[in-house]
Amino acid sequence: MDNPVVTIITVIACVVVAVILFMGLWNMFKGGDANRSQMLMRARVIAQAVALVVLLGALYFFGQAPHS
Repeated sequence: MDNPVVTIITVIACVVVAVILFMGLWNMFKGGDANRSQMLMRARVIAQAVALVVLLGALYFFGQAPHS
């Protein structure tokens, strides 16, 4: 992928997933509210779906075609 905008968006999507994951882990380890853990888990699943769509879209539109 040579498009820097796509690379930045892809990295941001992955970082968002990681941040939400670590927020959930932090909440779990400190014995936080169970409702907050559930909310963070739902947010992480949604963020993962968005990141997956971004990654697959980037590969589909900007990936290099195989040379024959």
